[in-house]
Amino acid sequence: MSRSPAYWDQVATDWRDGHGQMLWRRHADAVNVDLCRRWWPERAVERVLKTDLFDEVAGAGLYPMLAERARVVVGIDQSWETVRLSSARHGGLRPATCDVRRLPFREGTFQLIVSNSTLDHFESIDSIAESVRELHRVLAPGGRLVLTLDNPGNPIVALRNTLPFRWLRATGLVPYYVGATYGARRGRQLLEASGFAVRQVSAVMHCPRVLAVSAIRMASRAAGPAFGERFLKLLWTFESLERWPLRFQTGHFVAFLADKPA
Repeated sequence: MSRSPAYWDQVATDWRDGHGQMLWRRHADAVNVDLCRRWWPERAVERVLKTDLFDEVAGAGLYPMLAERARVVVGIDQSWETVRLSSARHGGLRPATCDVRRLPFREGTFQLIVSNSTLDHFESIDSIAESVRELHRVLAPGGRLVLTLDNPGNPIVALRNTLPFRWLRATGLVPYYVGATYGARRGRQLLEASGFAVRQVSAVMHCPRVLAVSAIRMASRAAGPAFGERFLKLLWTFESLERWPLRFQTGHFVAFLADKPA
């Protein structure tokens, strides 16, 4: 990724146990878990690869659900600290510290790869393409890829990507580095050019993070214990927008379901 492993080590330390945003992290996990369940392969999954472990540091992450459905869950991250913290939280996880562009696995190792908002932290789209080709290499024939990327079709994301990261970080609008990305059309083209068969393209995470986190901070000061569960239900109602024609304008992430032909 475009920032050094030391940078992401510090991000992991800062975000351990939710960075004061546990409600938002719970919502993000719920959205990603729901997507994985809907797009889970029909055939048995022996080994699944998750392409970063930030979720498993900032919250429960996807690991519990993945471990229920696959015999082996391998998680990678270029940050040693992220690997260490996620391994301490999830004893059954098999972690590896590596770069997604150069994976230390043989061809066809995994039946499923889950890559949720990992590849959108590079400075260049060339690095995204390189990563997609590498994911195709380690995926078994007949295997499946669930991939999400920042959605440039969302006006908020598009505006954010035009602004300097230093300013975004200073104002608190962006908590860590974000980089290049692909939209729905170009993402499909990239996947197909890399050898994948794209089965579905959608958009998820329809509640704007900035508004949700700000509301959580203001309301939680005066709210009682039941506030959290009510607020999570409210956030979830926004996900119904995935069924609407404007989903690629409201979703924060564009989601791709792709298979590697047998």
